[in-house]
Amino acid sequence: MATKSKSPGKPKESTKATKHPESTSAEVTTLAPVRFSDALRVGPGFVLAESSTRATPAFKGKKKRGAAALAARAGEIGEFQERLYAESKMDGQRSLLLVVQGLDTSGKGGIMRHVVGQMDPQGVRYTAFKAPTAQERQHPFLWRIRNALPMPGQVGVFDRSHYEDVLVARVHDLVPKSTWSRRYAQINDFEAKAVERGITIVKVMLHLSPDEQKHRLTRRLQRPDKQWKYNPGDVDERMLWPQYQEAYQAVLDRTSTDLAPWYVVPADRKWYARLAVQSLVLEHLETMDPQWPTVDFDVTAEQRRLAET
Repeated sequence: MATKSKSPGKPKESTKATKHPESTSAEVTTLAPVRFSDALRVGPGFVLAESSTRATPAFKGKKKRGAAALAARAGEIGEFQERLYAESKMDGQRSLLLVVQGLDTSGKGGIMRHVVGQMDPQGVRYTAFKAPTAQERQHPFLWRIRNALPMPGQVGVFDRSHYEDVLVARVHDLVPKSTWSRRYAQINDFEAKAVERGITIVKVMLHLSPDEQKHRLTRRLQRPDKQWKYNPGDVDERMLWPQYQEAYQAVLDRTSTDLAPWYVVPADRKWYARLAVQSLVLEHLETMDPQWPTVDFDVTAEQRRLAET
């Protein structure tokens, strides 16, 4: 079961009114006084089936204000990322890993475009995990995950992850129960060691309702420019909705730890899911507070030398 621990530090501007940088109106966006990391964290007794998919925890406002809030803090992620990267050039060993899980159409692609896309691609290590290749199947299930972890100074992003091995593998009986049931403890141990190496882990589950998924799949079929994204297998997976909910509940119960907690993000409103994930990443980066490194040369002397050229 999930355990309670200290949450990331308070965001520097989380309660401050901020004008949309591209808006000419007087509208401002206001974040609620509670942090996203506190509002969305999975704690003891959390029940996924009782968690709203349309709520907007830690945010006061609707779509327009949500878009304004997302844009208002876009530059901060880039600055934090640059500081983290610069820190690593002077022997810093820290990095951040964003793990994004969710059923089909839950909005993972939108998170990649609208949140991860706010960062410099040179500092991002992005991995989309599909079905294991023949080579990957020759190794333990965490082998390919370990090889994709971010290096010092990087922001790693997992689009799906090692949790597929206790979700899809469980629902579809790809391996015996005795095998997938052992993996929860193996995952916890793996993540604990990653944290020891200086990796801050942010695990997000995009929580979608079956009605909203049906709506999004219907729109894909109706639009020629979206039909390529439709997979007939998505309907087959929908038939297994209860099994997936049970599997996700087990994941949240058994792998939301002090070192690597889960955050369940209501995903029926795309704009909110994007804002929430952006805020979760920012809150953790603010807690890490990477610093510009001190250079090992005489700045004044170099300024003088440069001026003389």
